Amino acid sequence: MDQQLLAKTFVELADNLVADFDLIDFLRLLTDRCVGMLDASAAGVLLADRDGKLRVMAASDEQVRLLELFQLQSDEGPCLECFRTGTPVIVPDLGTETARWPRFAVAAQRGGFGAVQALPMRLRDEVVGALNLFRTTPGPFDPAYTPVAQALADVATISLLQQRTLHRGTVLNEQLQMALNSRVLIEQAKGKLAERQGIDMEQAFTALRGYARAHNRRLVDVARSFIDGSESLAGLGS
Repeated sequence: MDQQLLAKTFVELADNLVADFDLIDFLRLLTDRCVGMLDASAAGVLLADRDGKLRVMAASDEQVRLLELFQLQSDEGPCLECFRTGTPVIVPDLGTETARWPRFAVAAQRGGFGAVQALPMRLRDEVVGALNLFRTTPGPFDPAYTPVAQALADVATISLLQQRTLHRGTVLNEQLQMALNSRVLIEQAKGKLAERQGIDMEQAFTALRGYARAHNRRLVDVARSFIDGSESLAGLGS
């Protein structure tokens, strides 16, 4: 494990005291670093909206995003179980879980995943979501990595709850609902950019995110401008 990158990640996840805090980019940082550091093939984050229903808020790639959506539509899977119980769900071999999650286990294997662990995003008794880590091959998860993944999820949760404290007039669920609305805009922009440039959805997201970071702008603002054509975004979608 890259200790310097791990330390940097903890700092980045804790550093949310900024006026332009971008929840979508923040959660994507969490999934990307989990894949980069913790021997995970893919990662996703699901958070509860104002009605307590889980929504896909971030995914390290398009394939796992679709699998997370399928999990919610099927109302079964490790992330749902983790969220409802507030405890980790670790499955070294999805092939053994077809009775437990008949639709999800089959879909995950068809998608190329052989193992999964879901970790709660919680602080004391408050559970706001779950972090899913997938591996392509079955087998036990490295016992040294799971506590680190949980620690990253814990720090991210504290940052989310701290945002609620900073904005006392807005409850956390309302903030998450706003982020969900932002996610819809980003998905629309991804689709439009992918079609225009003949690239896949993940490449489109990378381009949008890269433009936002290069110009010190929020990802959702770039997505909105690209969709409605309200301003020229030189170099993007040309």
